[in-house]
Amino acid sequence: MSDSNITKDMMYDAVAPDDFESMLELDRYNNRSTAFDKIISATHDHFWDPLDKAYIDFDEPFDMKAEALLPDDQVITLGIPYVRDHLEATGRKIEFINEMALWQFSSILHGEQGALNLSASLCHVLKDQGAQEYAANQTREEARHVTAFAKYIKARWGRPRPCSQVLQALLVEIISAPEVYKKIIGMQMLVEGLAMGAFASGYRFNRDPLARKLFQLVMTDEAFHHKFGKIWADRTVPKLSVEERNMVEDWAAHCFQSLLFNMGSPMQQADIYRDFGLDPEKVMSGMRELATDEKRRERLKSQTNIFRVLIKTLLNAGLITERTRAFYAVYVDMDELTLEGDRMVGDDIAEEGIRYLQAINFKDRPADGVSIAAE
Repeated sequence: MSDSNITKDMMYDAVAPDDFESMLELDRYNNRSTAFDKIISATHDHFWDPLDKAYIDFDEPFDMKAEALLPDDQVITLGIPYVRDHLEATGRKIEFINEMALWQFSSILHGEQGALNLSASLCHVLKDQGAQEYAANQTREEARHVTAFAKYIKARWGRPRPCSQVLQALLVEIISAPEVYKKIIGMQMLVEGLAMGAFASGYRFNRDPLARKLFQLVMTDEAFHHKFGKIWADRTVPKLSVEERNMVEDWAAHCFQSLLFNMGSPMQQADIYRDFGLDPEKVMSGMRELATDEKRRERLKSQTNIFRVLIKTLLNAGLITERTRAFYAVYVDMDELTLEGDRMVGDDIAEEGIRYLQAINFKDRPADGVSIAAE
């Protein structure tokens, strides 16, 4: 399996999912890497329980009929006159915004379920004990994210929306991929990068205090998950052959493009538009008028734009080279992104969240400081 894994560092060595015998090799027990120890130990600092009201109370009220969860400019289709005029005429704009928010939260929930299954699958194949323990740790954290987002959706709407075809196809591809590098790039970098951008955007713009607290709590975990992929990239990407690098770079670019053009497509949300008396084809036509490259680029300038965060993730990981730089430069200023350094938009929010959790978890112990760095 190592050939298809593109294994360049033994701590990412893997075996087939049904090869449990390899886990019983005696030498394996004495060869545990320490690369993930800091991330694993830090889990105590950012522990939280979605079932404990000391951390988050899903009974906190919010009047969904009277107030929109998001400002108008965070719902791109409200920029289409056909959509905006119809919703204002029918008096259903607030309801529409909140239904689009449900679609976003549902996508997050499905993504968290994908991350749970993916990290669990890594436990079966990663041979290094340290990497395996990290994956097990992440599995536990993703499980609480699924619980938390399911509880939030139930509290505000009752039931989630189905997973979009594009996101479902991507999650299935990543989880079922036999190659570990596809799992790590796809989930730990691609989907986790998207998540950090989405959570940072939600924390900044969502008007529901409960949603903002939920985003921050989840970000205290996700920032560490993001580091796992960064460690892989630091140890693997510089050792790739030209052929291998082109393969992983092209796959990342393909996934980015697919998500950019399809995740927010009105055709993915056709049922929502029909529920509000809108023709998805007409909405799609309006989107084509809005979605010029210039306007996409303008939206991507925001520090919390989910796709901008994703591009920065890929850039910092060395998965954007001169060969593919022009592809991403259509949407962002690559020189500006390079000058920003390694700090991610969600890091400050996560660190503030960790301080909040430390105050609960270690109220009788002095805090040791906050850091989401990992060697």
